[in-house]
Amino acid sequence: MADKIFYEYSGPKNLKEIAEIADAVLVDESKANEQIENICSIESAGREDLCFFYDKKNKDKAKTIKSKACATTEELKHLIPEDVVVLIVKDPKLSFIKLLHAFYREHEHEPKIEDSARISPLAKIGSGCYIGHNVVIEDDVVIGDNSVIEANAFIGRGCQIGNNCKIANNASISYCLMGNDCYIYTGARIGQDGFGFSVVEGKHKRIPQIGRVIIGNDVEVGANACIDRGALDDTIIGDGCRIDNLVQVAHNDKIGKYCILVAQTGIAGSCTFGDYVVCGGQTGFADHLNVGSGAQIGAQSGVMRDIEPGAIVMGTPTVPFKDFMRQVAFLQKNSKK
Repeated sequence: MADKIFYEYSGPKNLKEIAEIADAVLVDESKANEQIENICSIESAGREDLCFFYDKKNKDKAKTIKSKACATTEELKHLIPEDVVVLIVKDPKLSFIKLLHAFYREHEHEPKIEDSARISPLAKIGSGCYIGHNVVIEDDVVIGDNSVIEANAFIGRGCQIGNNCKIANNASISYCLMGNDCYIYTGARIGQDGFGFSVVEGKHKRIPQIGRVIIGNDVEVGANACIDRGALDDTIIGDGCRIDNLVQVAHNDKIGKYCILVAQTGIAGSCTFGDYVVCGGQTGFADHLNVGSGAQIGAQSGVMRDIEPGAIVMGTPTVPFKDFMRQVAFLQKNSKK
């Protein structure tokens, strides 16, 4: 259950309203005026709440439902206890998102610039923005309308940030051009030096990094993730990407649209990803690799060669997922001899 201190609660809603919001069919229309206080998990939902049930693999959980109402699918509705009001939804996850937005939202900053912010007179700040305490915005920065820059964030010289973006507290943005509707989480580091060195007379000499980071629209970059700027060419993050906490994207990487990089993924320099690539947690990539659109890489995999579009791979070095499972089965069988 969401804590009403941290989130703005819009108040209870009756089942008729909930059905309209969730694009659901209320099975028993005589219950239309019944009030629902909260959207809760099956485990925590009580007699004033609504829960969701759409997991075919855990059918036995349906017996434990104690909420007033439950949103489920046509296929699973017969499993819901008789004393629970049923709402039928076609897309449970989408309905869940809609109801969460209807019941709760995060506290929003009022448009203003805090006195402690340090903003260059050469920067351009759009209308409706909030600039938090101790923010530093350097020369020639451009920030679009209705964006939020939270406390202690740093926006380096010449950066461009689009409309409706949120840069969370203690994040730093340098050498970056960013689209609209992006969310950069706490402590993320965008545009730092790439890890480029050359051995000169027995010493490691830093290679100047003179590229940028180009971030598309509707991109989220998780807490303490790092995206290095390019050495010569730009580092590119495509529209709609979701980058989890503690991810490393190295210099010159080009990540296609709508990719998902789960926590602790590390991508070495000059890799190119197609669209809709999914990387499980702790996956690692050697440099200069090509990963085709729609590829899926299992958690803790080590990728050392190119991956074809649509491939599903796992292991170190990666192999097709079925081959990986055969290897595991072989080792388990033969290790017992």
